[in-house]
Amino acid sequence: MPALSYDQVRQLNSYSIFTEEPDRPLFTLANLHKDFYLTDFRNLMMGITNAATEAAAISHFGRRYGMFVAMQFYMLTTYDEVWDGKPEDLRFAIVQEFGIHTLGMYINPNDFRYVEDDERERVMTDILYKTSVVIGQLRKTTSISPLTLWENIFGYMLWHFHTLLENPALADRAFEDLDMLEDKNVWRYFSDKSLFLNYTGGKSPSALINQPVRKSCCFSKDIPGLMACGFCPMKK
Repeated sequence: MPALSYDQVRQLNSYSIFTEEPDRPLFTLANLHKDFYLTDFRNLMMGITNAATEAAAISHFGRRYGMFVAMQFYMLTTYDEVWDGKPEDLRFAIVQEFGIHTLGMYINPNDFRYVEDDERERVMTDILYKTSVVIGQLRKTTSISPLTLWENIFGYMLWHFHTLLENPALADRAFEDLDMLEDKNVWRYFSDKSLFLNYTGGKSPSALINQPVRKSCCFSKDIPGLMACGFCPMKK
């Protein structure tokens, strides 16, 4: 188990992922895998966000969880490391950001491990499959498109790959990982195509920064205190 550096912890913190015990954990990722908990989860998210609709509340959670998924790919590309904890070890608690309540994520820093080159594709496949399971559970809570939930994640990933490809020390590895992500093989357990390739259209992440890439609305406009997405496809 590699010890996380100060820079790694700082990067995780910037995406609301913390490496200490939360004072008052609300639920864990394992809870979301239990159908009987989903109604309570939906009501909890409605209360935390004061969202106008259930879809907006669930989409907000999808964006928070998307930060965690995106950081998995960032850590893989940058440090050849991946978080390998159990679902019950990813905990969620209320934090304040920019004056509003939202969710922070809490993990054990000892749950990271090194990834060997010959298991890289398998690790990426595992991250994506586990994400698809969570998205499937979120869709049981209310009427929300899987496209919305995947695009909530891809937006963060797009930025990460843009910055990594701009870094001469990491560009080669980032290109290799991006190429793997655009190959339908790593999506094979739940899709017959690369959903990320479908999102980018095969264009370089750097060419898509500050461009209206999304095809679905993230519903941030329906949550008090949040600004509407500047690239919302629903804008007239």
